[in-house]
Amino acid sequence: MNLPDYFLADLPPEATLTSSMIAEACQTLRRNRERYLAIRSTEHIIGVLGAVAHDWLQDDYPFRKLALERGPAATGFPRATLADGLDAFFRELTHENLHALILQDLGYARRLDALVASDSERQSRHAALALGPELLLHITAGNIPSPALSSIVLGFLVRSAQFVKCVRGSSLLPRLFAHSLHEVEPKLASCLEIAEWPGGTAALEEPLFAEADCVTATGSDETIATIRRRLPQRTRLLGYGHQVSFGFVTRDALHGYGVTKLVAASAEDVVAWNQMGCLSPHVFYVQSGGAVSPEQFAEQLAKELSGREATHPRGELTVDESAVISLKRDFYRVRAAAECQTRIWHSEDSTAWTVVFEGDARFQVSCLNRFIYVKAVADLAEALQNAESVRDKTSTVGLAAPGPDARELATQLAHWGVTRICPLGQMQRPPLTWRHDGRPALGDLVTWTNWEQ
Repeated sequence: MNLPDYFLADLPPEATLTSSMIAEACQTLRRNRERYLAIRSTEHIIGVLGAVAHDWLQDDYPFRKLALERGPAATGFPRATLADGLDAFFRELTHENLHALILQDLGYARRLDALVASDSERQSRHAALALGPELLLHITAGNIPSPALSSIVLGFLVRSAQFVKCVRGSSLLPRLFAHSLHEVEPKLASCLEIAEWPGGTAALEEPLFAEADCVTATGSDETIATIRRRLPQRTRLLGYGHQVSFGFVTRDALHGYGVTKLVAASAEDVVAWNQMGCLSPHVFYVQSGGAVSPEQFAEQLAKELSGREATHPRGELTVDESAVISLKRDFYRVRAAAECQTRIWHSEDSTAWTVVFEGDARFQVSCLNRFIYVKAVADLAEALQNAESVRDKTSTVGLAAPGPDARELATQLAHWGVTRICPLGQMQRPPLTWRHDGRPALGDLVTWTNWEQ
């Protein structure tokens, strides 16, 4: 299957992008939005997105097949990892979930269509309309594909023309999604542009920054700060910088047959996107005193990761990435030989997976690619005390706790600053209604017009 040249990212590698091409693309996007997108109803857009998502979940869908054929070479993720990630994303794009997102963030299903009033607004004779930016620029990080796809979905819901700027070599899946939209609704797809080039290419980015009304950017804190300095003062920036995540397992969760499921769920969080996303765990804190000790939990997790390598292999790494893992392993092997409170399990003859158990509960940043720490703690308070260094950078906590304790622990995590708490096994599978970094996904994109009658 050969992709037609609908988008700038479809051009051959030898093609040279110019600032005039970028400026012209932005102007075309604005015109197409006015003609084809701004006039569409929310119901119509939800219908298109739902139909495309349904197609992506079919094994014989050409764009899915192409993603799984070319994706491993383009993204570095093996076929099984890509398939699981695509399924998790597109299963969320249902009519019900898209409606729930609009209701959650905007309070009314037709809020993007007309000046409307909720029950409470009607009583005070008020109405309101939410409007998305005319031209929305997405600057993607490229480490995993789902955030870029999610950004495109949100942009269409708020009726924005969109320019998606991808890191060099990371545009395949956004391109395929854009082509699948074009196949179902060409006029809507004409309000979307996909391109890629190395970050910091000022000649291409200056006209783009000048044209955009709002910019979403994902990347390092330094990248976000640089983009902020380069944007015109009038342009809104929604920046998503570096975040980390971890898991917490209570002693009461470590009983009976549920332990096997709990270990499998923990392995799922490590395997999903090879820990490359901000929602992936670096550490599992395990409470001492249960039927299964934290050290035994680590050992069982190692066995589970070993089994996952047979069904969901991690894939190849660069020489430098493998070297970092090897050096970390050497360090912990030496430490394990010298003290009884450290143990290490790892794949033989490869760097495919590594589990390190430590008595030292201080939070450790993993080198990723299925390298996970397990640390023993007395309770959640000790875990949070030892994670204080990443308090303002923690996104998600995967929580394993029985019902009576879960609410109290979740409240404690919320007051500490965690913006998302979920069951283990779901850390890299946020729902469509997830509030990224604690902010409303649609709510941050729109501006409001209030009508006081």
